[in-house]
Parts: sequence; C-alpha cells; structure tokens
Amino acid sequence: MLGRLLKSLRAAGASASAGGGAAERNEAGLAAWQRGDLAAAEREFRAALAADPGFAPAYGNLGMVVWDQRRLDEGLAILRRGVEIDRAHVGIRINLANALVIGNQHAQAIEHYAEVLRRRPGHPQATANLLKPLLDTCRWDEAERLVGGLVERWRAAPDDAVLDAITPFNTLLVELPQAMRLDVARRYAGRVAARAASLQQVVRAPRPAGGRLRIGYASADFHDHATLHLMAGLFEAHDRDRFEIHAYSWGIDDASAYRARVRAAIEHFHDVRGLGHDALAQRIADDGIDILVDLKGYTGESRAEVFALRPAPVQVNYLGYPGTMGAPFIDWMIADAVVVPADTEGTYAERVARLPGCYQANDRLQPIAGRASTRAQWRLPQDAVVFACFNKHHKIERATFAAWMRILAAVPHAVLWLLGGHGKEALRGAAQAAGIDPTRIVFADKAPKPEHLERHRVADLFLDTRTYNAHTTASDALWGGLPLLTWPTDAFAGRVAGSLLHAVGLPELVVADGEAYERTAVELARDPQRMAALRAKLAANRLATPLFDTAGFTRGLEEAYAALAPASGTLARK
Repeated sequence: MLGRLLKSLRAAGASASAGGGAAERNEAGLAAWQRGDLAAAEREFRAALAADPGFAPAYGNLGMVVWDQRRLDEGLAILRRGVEIDRAHVGIRINLANALVIGNQHAQAIEHYAEVLRRRPGHPQATANLLKPLLDTCRWDEAERLVGGLVERWRAAPDDAVLDAITPFNTLLVELPQAMRLDVARRYAGRVAARAASLQQVVRAPRPAGGRLRIGYASADFHDHATLHLMAGLFEAHDRDRFEIHAYSWGIDDASAYRARVRAAIEHFHDVRGLGHDALAQRIADDGIDILVDLKGYTGESRAEVFALRPAPVQVNYLGYPGTMGAPFIDWMIADAVVVPADTEGTYAERVARLPGCYQANDRLQPIAGRASTRAQWRLPQDAVVFACFNKHHKIERATFAAWMRILAAVPHAVLWLLGGHGKEALRGAAQAAGIDPTRIVFADKAPKPEHLERHRVADLFLDTRTYNAHTTASDALWGGLPLLTWPTDAFAGRVAGSLLHAVGLPELVVADGEAYERTAVELARDPQRMAALRAKLAANRLATPLFDTAGFTRGLEEAYAALAPASGTLARK
C-alpha cells in the first residue's frame, strides 16, 4: 500500500555542518512538503543537491517526495544513495525502510530498522515502524514481543516518545486495549493539527439557505482499488435531485474501467493531485461543501491536514479507516449497531451515526467472470474440503493460524487456501511445527477482480481472521457465493464481517468464541449437506437481503447525511 507513512518522520533533517545554500533549499523543500506541494518540494530538494551533491539529508527527503509521486524505483535509488553517503544518518535509513515496506521489500526494510536500533537502541520511529513488516512476514515471536513492550510503555510512561511514533493504523492490526488505540489516534491527530496550523487557513463563506446538500468525498482511491470496488454503485445511485456530489481525488488515474465509471457517476469530479493541503482545503470551502467525507482516515496516502484546516462545517470518517481518528476536526463516523455497539462509544472520539443495516457500501453490479473455473485450475485437490481466507498476511495472527491448524488436524481431507504474500514461508513453517503437512496450504496468486470473485465458488467455507476481519474480502466472498465464518472482537475492525453476515441473513456464522469457531468449521466440513444448505441460503439471500441492495443502502446513507447537515443542529460534540 503506497502511503504517507509517518509524515512527521519523513523529513530526514538538516545537517548544521552542511553548506548554507543546500541547508536553506532543504528547509524550503521541507516547508513545501508540509504544505503537500510535492512538485515544489522536489524542486527545492534538487536545488539543495545541486548546491551540495554530498548533502545527505536532501537525498532522504527527495527520495520520499519522488516516492510519493509514484516514481518508485527512482525514489528508492535516491534513498539508497543517501544511506551510502551518510550511513550513520538514522532519518534517511528510516525513510528508506519505510519506502521498502510500502514497496513490498520487507526483508530489506527489517534489516534497515534493525540497523537503526543497533546504532540507537530504543529509537522511537524504528521501534514503532518495525511492527508492520514483522506482521506482513508473520514473524509472530518478534511482533508479539514488540507489541507487549509498547503496551507496557503506554501503561507505565504516557510521555514515552515511542508512543508518539506509532501510526494509528498499526494499532488496528494487533490486540491492544481500546483506550490505547484512542490515545495513539489522539496523539497522531495532534501532530496533524500542529502541521496544519502553520498552513494558510481556510476562509469559509456562509452558504445561502436552500438548494441541494453538497457532499464531498475525499480520497486517493478513485481507481481500481478496494474502496471503489465497494462504492462505485453507491456513487451511481446517489439522488441528484437532493444531493450535489463532489469527489476530490489526489490519487493516480490508472485509466481503468473503475476510474471511468466513477468519473461518469459523480457530478463534480475534481482531480486535485497538484494542490497542496491548504489550496485543496480552500478549494473545498469555495465549493461550499456541507459534509466532507474522509474515505482514507489514517491509511496510505491520507491527507488529514486538509480536514484539520476545516474546509467544511461537518466532517465525517467513513469506510476507509475502521477505527477512531481521535481528531477534533472529525465530527462523525458512519457505523452500524454491530461494528460499534452503543456500550463501546466511549472508545471513539467521533459521534457515531449508525445506518439501519450494515455500514459498508457494496456494489450490486460488480461483475463476476462468466466462465466457471475448476479446482485444478487453482491447484486445489478435487475431493478436499477447501477452507479459504484471502486476507493479507498481516491480518493472520498466531492464534488464528493455530485454530486453522487444529481444524485441519480434525479434518484430514481438508486444505487451506490462502492469498500469497510475504508470510508464505513462515506460515509453511508454522504448519510444519503444528504437525500439519505444509502442502495442505495452497497459496493463490492475484487474479483480475471478476476472476477472483468467481474462484470463490470452488471453495467451501471462508475462515475469517479475528483482530482485523475480512472487510472488502468478506464482501467479495459473499458476493461470490462463499459462506464465511467469523468470531468478533470488541473493536470495529474485528466486527465488520459479523455486520456483513447479519445483513445477508447468515447470523449463525457469527460465533461467540474460538471454541465455537473451530467446532463450527469442523462440523460443517464433516456435514456436506449442511454446508450445501448454507451455500444455498446465501445464494437465495444474496439479492434479497440488504447487504447488496445498493440503491436501498444509498437511501439510508443519504438520510444519515440529511440528519448530519449543518442546519439540523446535530453537530454538538460529545
């Protein structure tokens, strides 16, 4: 996932011993970068290097700015050059490691974080950033030690600098106290607000009464991306008589069918890649947006600084980030009664606007390949029970995998079908250690979305991960006709699959605990008639229940927007 990883960290920093010209241009580049003006930042960093080709910090900064503009190989080469020039500069090395993680070169990233920690034991950013690649590669021993240490620090030393280095998204991937997740989000939001305070502030003119409600969706993901896979139908179903829809897109134009579809569906589609944070915020304000919807939250390529500048009177966290943003500049989060039960609201900074059914948009028109595939085509045994999970490897925790191995031990004729990823070898080793033949784990390659949806039909049951559930992947399974078994946690990210199953009329597949999860999977594997009945029930419910009723969902979301509108008087904060 390409993203702005630890924005406060990206700046490699200036060297007091460097030539004045290079240092000054480097500082100018940092200022442009903070504004979100990547083109200007690149010019300044290149000018710094022209003034002093040996000025290492400019390499560290330039490499990340080039990387942010998706010139990935060039960005990595620049960062590596910076490390070669000054091997002791931890900021440049961390920037390189961050880029390597996003570029799916996890082993190298881990080596660079480890080198920083060798030089500076306990370094906050290296400590915090190491977690994600450890999870991606299923190095559970190291990840669990790291998480345990972070929780101890949070409980014992609230001012510990490591806690300020943790990215909120990473807290969703591991078992943590909900209060710690909220604290980390608030710390991060405070840093975002501080950066935004130095930018040109927004002037927001009063909106005349009457007219359509103006909704702005802000994201980098208006292309072939999981967010648009879910939301394309919603954009097409919006009621143009009541709502004026704007999209603010700072991501790539991949020339895909998804991009063409969203451009045709949205009344005002703004490609704002060249605008800095303050210019974009002013543009949104000038458009008179009533409700601004953040579809990124604290995920890759987010621009939370835009929201911190308050371009709209009502600002909403929806879909892209399944947790609290902990931010005074985000007023509401869109949820439902399953993902955020009423008794958990205290762990969210936003007020909760609940939709009547599942909070997650789904596209009733998403195409499934018409040509039926075979198990042989996907390297699956013909007569086996096929348990599947197409979640990324960072969602597979030790306890979940151990449950899967016990299920396979109880069902000798079963295999586990997983998406390929960086944890393959570690997962094979864990299977071997559990007494399971590693060849009983079959890894799937990526496939075009219509083919991926269709291949769910050759599996028998989707086994969900627990701490961070299947979200889009759960919708994919259900849309593709594959029943899914889940075991919820007490946090938003661990309750999404349960919400989907309730909305599609399969609440019996939401079980209470790990014992029920394992028992249900084994019982279904041993009872082909019951398994077939579940599949038949899903087939009957798929288009007859709310989950894939895109038009009905859109009406419910629109009613929520109407209730949140500035004139409604419902904006009072908790």
